[in-house]
Amino acid sequence: MIKYTATTLALVLAAGAFAQTPTMAPDIAAPFNAVTPAADYIRREVMVPMRDGVKLYTVIVMKKGTANGPILLTRTVYNAGKTTARNPSQRITEILPISDAELVSDGYIRVYQDVRGRNQSEGDYVITRPLKGPLNRSATDHSTDAWDTIDWLVKNVPETNGRVAVTGSSYPGFTALMALIDPHPALKAAVPMSPMVDGWIGDDWFHNGAFRQTMLDYFTGQTATKNDEDPVAMGQRDYYAEFLSAGSVGGYIASYGLDALPGGKKLMEHPAYDSWWQGQALDKILGARPLTVPTMLVVGQWDQEDSYGAPAVYRALEPKDTGNKMLSLVIGPRRHSGVNYDGSSLGPLRFNGDTGLQFRRDVMKPFLDSHLKTGAPAFDAPPVFTYAVGADQWQRHERFPAGETVNLYLDDRFSLSLAAPAAKAAHDDYVSDPAHPVPFVPVPVDVRNRAVWSSWLVSDQRHASVRPDVVTYVSQPLKAPLQIHGQPQANLFASTSGTDSDWVVKLIDVFPEENSARPELAGLQLGIGMEIFRGRYVKGFDTPSALTPGKAERYRFLLPGVNHVIPAGHRLMVQVQSSWFPLYDRNPQTFVPNIFTAQPGDYQKAAQGVWRDTLRPSHIAIPIVGGAAAARAALAN
Repeated sequence: MIKYTATTLALVLAAGAFAQTPTMAPDIAAPFNAVTPAADYIRREVMVPMRDGVKLYTVIVMKKGTANGPILLTRTVYNAGKTTARNPSQRITEILPISDAELVSDGYIRVYQDVRGRNQSEGDYVITRPLKGPLNRSATDHSTDAWDTIDWLVKNVPETNGRVAVTGSSYPGFTALMALIDPHPALKAAVPMSPMVDGWIGDDWFHNGAFRQTMLDYFTGQTATKNDEDPVAMGQRDYYAEFLSAGSVGGYIASYGLDALPGGKKLMEHPAYDSWWQGQALDKILGARPLTVPTMLVVGQWDQEDSYGAPAVYRALEPKDTGNKMLSLVIGPRRHSGVNYDGSSLGPLRFNGDTGLQFRRDVMKPFLDSHLKTGAPAFDAPPVFTYAVGADQWQRHERFPAGETVNLYLDDRFSLSLAAPAAKAAHDDYVSDPAHPVPFVPVPVDVRNRAVWSSWLVSDQRHASVRPDVVTYVSQPLKAPLQIHGQPQANLFASTSGTDSDWVVKLIDVFPEENSARPELAGLQLGIGMEIFRGRYVKGFDTPSALTPGKAERYRFLLPGVNHVIPAGHRLMVQVQSSWFPLYDRNPQTFVPNIFTAQPGDYQKAAQGVWRDTLRPSHIAIPIVGGAAAARAALAN
């Protein structure tokens, strides 16, 4: 029996005087805010108005008690709401990405915003919405939206000191660059990471004209709905077999109805580098404007999605940085967007500590502090800051490249030489068969597997070097270390029996065959820089034309930017091939006006020739620290 004291009974009787909640009252009522007074942060969701009346969903997060705080803004397609509520926690460092921890712990106000038309923002979404002008007759673009957002933030966030920086990786790296085109006066610094800059020359969609068909999943996720990923409904299949059975990339698109998506249709309608692509190239746009905002460009040495953008913007803006104080280029030993995560390793490679944290804590934060925080010490931002893979240390340089160009020639006996070839007519041949394309990783291929996709650029290239349709050249073991710093350039003289062809050139660090300390590295063929070129564009990216069968053409194209030290005892290798599948669509090797509409009968075998004689000296122009003397010390026979 329950016994009540007089006081308890009085309280019970008094409680009964209040109306009780009806039993059938709905138990899911108004939105529930799980943030309690114990939380160490404030999180606000607001709809920020743009100049055309469209409102953009924006989340503002800061530690409680923040005052006079700088704002760090990211404009994203990747769901601002979820990004700022990653865990149901009362701690600010748990709800935000790990890359924000040092900043918000030191008084930064972190802001994420859905770009127009995505997730919870109003308006229409256009992938990489062009600037106002010939391609965009509206009154708004990412530059105006950034300006309007910054203007609203500095006027409506009472905890701020009125200074703003922009950052973000991949698509948010693109929007960070767009904010620099007509920067708001309150914008004091920018850190664009792995930015999409030119989707045709070398970022997400094409590389030198070859279509990256694995990005079709991305198009579906970006345009099928306003919300997050909606991948192609092909099941858990092998991408290699799936794309091959489709007959062509156009056949694949049609089989899944992707030609109903406007974004995909635009790509198919612009296979060449026409005014539509040129009018969106951010390196060209920014290069035509003054550099007024201190900017730190960041990219990974093995960025599998956007390796082109950051170095291209650096090349465009560096001449404007007369005092070498406004512009920095940072290259780390990372995958795409890897700067925002643990950077201790990548695939089989291990580095000297967490290189991502090292950059964010020791370089990025002091850079931002110096421009945004009241009374912060000045920071001597390095003009070029790169991690020397192989030496396992960060290095500062005054320019990029820091190396001097040395030509490494393809030689007879499938070797490499510092001496130009002396033969009058020499070439190495192979047959490229579109029915059996060279895979970019061993089959089966699952690009939805993050472990495969994020590290494929450091995957062992031995699977390709043993194929008869890949021609391989390799040096003797190096006698001394060789440091490559910059972007190697392929200079390939090649012929085909067809009327079109792709050319893939890979520069590779070959590890010794024995390694008792790290057996998994023994014999590893590690890509230093690898790239593709679609032959029809040899006369000009905007003027595709048929190749002349049997005629050797010169193909010149840049490989990704690196700082790579090849130790003594390792060897250098160059591989040349004509397919890289299913990463890139197959070239029919028969010229057709638009490869998206190629028919099964257009795909034909071709006899390929890699030339290495006095008139056609195929070589890789490599930026080597120490120049010719260092090259001779390492490579002399």
